[in-house]
Amino acid sequence: MANQAFVPNFRNPMNNDVPFPQLLRPKEPNLIASLVQNLRDALFPEKLPPLKLTSRPVAVRDIWEKKDRKRSAGTSLMVHSAVIAALIVGSVWGGKKVQEMKHDSVALVAPDISEYMPMTKPGPTMGGGGGGGDLSKIQAPKGHLPKVAMTPQITPPAIVIKNDNPKLTAEPTIMAPTNIKLPDNNMPIVGNPMTKVVGPASNGSGMGGGIGEGSGGGLGVGTGRGLGPGQGMGFGGGVYKVGGGIGAPKPISTPDPEYSEEARKAKYQGVVVLWLIVDQNGNPKQIKVQRPLGMGLDQKAIEAVQKWKFQPATKDGTPVAVQINVEVNFRLY
Repeated sequence: MANQAFVPNFRNPMNNDVPFPQLLRPKEPNLIASLVQNLRDALFPEKLPPLKLTSRPVAVRDIWEKKDRKRSAGTSLMVHSAVIAALIVGSVWGGKKVQEMKHDSVALVAPDISEYMPMTKPGPTMGGGGGGGDLSKIQAPKGHLPKVAMTPQITPPAIVIKNDNPKLTAEPTIMAPTNIKLPDNNMPIVGNPMTKVVGPASNGSGMGGGIGEGSGGGLGVGTGRGLGPGQGMGFGGGVYKVGGGIGAPKPISTPDPEYSEEARKAKYQGVVVLWLIVDQNGNPKQIKVQRPLGMGLDQKAIEAVQKWKFQPATKDGTPVAVQINVEVNFRLY
């Protein structure tokens, strides 16, 4: 079979005399016609209508004009002053805010670790006190201690003896621990070893028997049958504390506290801690607020504890005054 080649037919199939239009490629101008047209445009250019301007000039600032340096400097100074003033005001205001935050505080209560402390042998307990006198106008002079004993006192010490022939004779004593030894001043007469007064014989300006400016048949400025400041018995330094041979007082009657109207409306609850002294008779004395609660509950707690009754603390079997802390609970059930 012989090779065949396809030859496209560009003639119009309907009419063989009319050529088929070439739509895919534009007809290029004749070279001679293009030269003639360029020559005509060069020799006889086409006259165009005059140009009409429709825009308007706008006034702009001259970049080369002379500026006012004083005005620029003044504006810059004002801006910088305003910024500095804002920084100062912000610093002062922020400092006040930080200072106000210092008023907030949190009360921390140290836990009781006494149960975890190593056991040691307790030493002699100092506490109590005593005083006396017979309303004399002269202070009691310095002297040596009378006999010290923890047995019940029968005869209080005295410098001026008003009854030379008593029916029952007993050696004057003060009530204090016998295991605590005080230095002896070797004075010839019985008196107050804690005073610096040296003068005529006198039982002092106190009352209730004994020697000194206090009361209670003791010796010194306290209240009780002991020696020194404080009350109860023992050697000065205030009342006893629980421990070291001092038994704690036991509550016998503890009426519940009343609620304040303010706390009841607010449904406020909590605990008030009070410090007080329980005397030899088991009565609470000198009650003070140790940890307040507010809303009128502190005063209600004091009023309630004033009605409490205790079995007094003891030392060697003898009732003594001690200082303790008690908690008063306020709960709405």
